Amino acid sequence: MCLLLVAGLVILISVAATGRSTTWDAIQHRDAPRTVAATRLNLALNDMDAQAANILLSSGDSGTGKGRLDESYSKASGLYRDAQQTISVSLRTLGAASEGDTATEDTVVSLTDDFAHYQELIGRSLENDGHPGGKDAARADYRQATDLLAEQLMPQARHLVDANNAVYEREYEAARSDLSVQLVIEAVLGLMLLVALVVLQVRLARSFQRVFNPALLAATLCAVVAVVCGGRLLTVSEEQLKVARHDSFDSVLALSRSKAIGYDANADESRFLLDASRRSLYEKSFFDKSQQLYGLEGASLSTYDTRLADTWSAYQRDHSNEQFTGEYRRELDNITFAGEREAAERTVEAYAVYQKDDLAFRQLIAEGRLQEATVFCIGWASDTSNAHFGVWMRALDQVTAINAAHHESAIATGRDAVNTQASTAVGALLLVCGLLVVGLRPRLAEFR
Repeated sequence: MCLLLVAGLVILISVAATGRSTTWDAIQHRDAPRTVAATRLNLALNDMDAQAANILLSSGDSGTGKGRLDESYSKASGLYRDAQQTISVSLRTLGAASEGDTATEDTVVSLTDDFAHYQELIGRSLENDGHPGGKDAARADYRQATDLLAEQLMPQARHLVDANNAVYEREYEAARSDLSVQLVIEAVLGLMLLVALVVLQVRLARSFQRVFNPALLAATLCAVVAVVCGGRLLTVSEEQLKVARHDSFDSVLALSRSKAIGYDANADESRFLLDASRRSLYEKSFFDKSQQLYGLEGASLSTYDTRLADTWSAYQRDHSNEQFTGEYRRELDNITFAGEREAAERTVEAYAVYQKDDLAFRQLIAEGRLQEATVFCIGWASDTSNAHFGVWMRALDQVTAINAAHHESAIATGRDAVNTQASTAVGALLLVCGLLVVGLRPRLAEFR
């Protein structure tokens, strides 16, 4: 009976350890990376479009280069190429990761084709901008490109983020369910083994007039170690899975989404400057993205800045205050780690500065100070909107890094539990078998 229970525990712990090792491999090398790759694709598409607009804004007169903003033009060109490279890498990563998933494969293929068309339109826009009198033609081509981005590329990119995140969530739920069942079985088998060893000790003591059997006593202690280590394997795995999935990665995802939305909002300002015929469209688009980040019911673009300041002050007095919604609310409701709240709050405060800049930017436009608005929007001096946007993005990166570090730490801790606790538990159970043989052989000899 004891040997059967030991065998059952060895099998259970081995299966659990193998399953958790597979789970950690999937999280580290497939589920998290491809979800992150999808968010990077989302962001890079927005950034590429923004930089294309910035190139056209800073290039000066078509064909002559007169009035060119050299620093802005040079940096926009470099950032455009960086975004283009990031998109290419992300598409390759997602293509490789989607093998076997027909729906995702189809999305990646469609997105790749649409991106090729998008690049063709942008290339034509930039080429026209280099010809005398080509600025209007460049705007028309850019308009087609940004429409393609909004109507085809971005919905597909967001679908990839959601689809890959859903796969991660399903696998997390399946692993958590397995762990719950395994923990119950391990507890039952472990208790039965300990009871069986105690009963065997008592029966031997009564049958052979011995106070205790040292080998069986040692076997019982080894069984306790095995049961505790097996339980630790399962409970630590369950805890670290939650940290890796919800405590950290939910925040990484919300923050990555907010960064992509931020880049798109920033691009809307450049589009607003570039294409006067669509200013109302881009103004609404900017406001819609602001609401996605920090939602304020009943606010308008003109009142948003004041409402943001008021609700943020209320939140700082009482963190349960729910006067705003959006991606930042999602992150602030999922604060888990040391330093995370402070970093998240700095991000929102940097965002508030950027929103004040947007109000100033639109005021310059309303006053007809187009050149000043352009420099303020896409310049790189420390007091420009572009510089404050960079501060906002760096603050966002810092809080993302805190969560990403804990995500990696949870994976490492989970792997360590598999390697250490499983080997210790199985080793202790094998000792139980050996000690049972050692303890029972003399007693059986006496019986004969």
